[in-house]
Amino acid sequence: MPGGRLTQQERQQIALGLADGLACAEIARRLDRPTSTITREVMRNGGPTAYRADLAHRATERRAHRRTQTAPRDPQAPAQAYGRDAEAVREYEESLTTVMMASGLPKMMSRVMACLTLTDAGSLTASELVQRLQVSPASVSKAVAFLDSQGMIRRERDERRRERYVIDDDIWYQSMMASVRANAQIVEIARQGVGVLGPETPAAVRLENIARFLDFVGESLIRAAEQAREVLHTKAETPSP
Repeated sequence: MPGGRLTQQERQQIALGLADGLACAEIARRLDRPTSTITREVMRNGGPTAYRADLAHRATERRAHRRTQTAPRDPQAPAQAYGRDAEAVREYEESLTTVMMASGLPKMMSRVMACLTLTDAGSLTASELVQRLQVSPASVSKAVAFLDSQGMIRRERDERRRERYVIDDDIWYQSMMASVRANAQIVEIARQGVGVLGPETPAAVRLENIARFLDFVGESLIRAAEQAREVLHTKAETPSP
C-alpha cells in the first residue's frame, strides 16, 4: 500500500531503478508510492550513488527497534502549539530535510534548517537545537557555522545574552542573490577562457555560449527576485471557510 512501510523487495526495486539511472519520481510511479517516500528512503541511506537495498532494510529495522525501546513520552509534556499533530509535524520535518538534502545541502545543515524553519519564532539557541535534534553540540556548532557563512541564517543575542540562530524573512532572497553572484563568477572565468583558447575555436565558442546563458539567467533571476521580494514580508490571505 502507498502509505505502508517499504518492503525488502521494494527496496531492491529502488536499487535496480537507481542503477538504471531512473529518477526517484519514476521509481515511485512504478512502485505506486509517493515520490517523497522514495526520495527520503534514498537520501537517508547513502544517496543515489551509494544506496544498497540490504543495508537500507537493516538500517530501517534498527531504527524501528530503537523506537520500540524508547520510553514513552511524558503524558504531562506540553501539547503542540495550535493543536498540531506532533507525529505529523515530525514526519513533515523529515520530508523537508530530505528535500533540502536533495538540493545539495549536507544532512546536518539540512536538519538545522528544517528545524529552524518549522519553529513559529524562527529562532533557536544552540542548546535548543541539540535537544530537538538529539545530536552533539559539536554537530550543531559545525552546521550553524556553515549556514552562517552562506548567509542562510543570522546570529543575534536575546535578553539573556544567549546566542540565537535566526531564519530571516529575506533568507530565500539572499540565497537567490548568492546564486547569482556564483553564476557571475562562472561567467567571468568562462570569458577569460575564450581569450586563452582563442576566439572562434570550438572550445571558446562553447565557453562563450555558457557565459551568455548564465548572463541571461542571472539577469532574469535578479529581476524576478526583486519583483517577488515583498512576498516574503506579506501575510498570506486565509481563504474563507
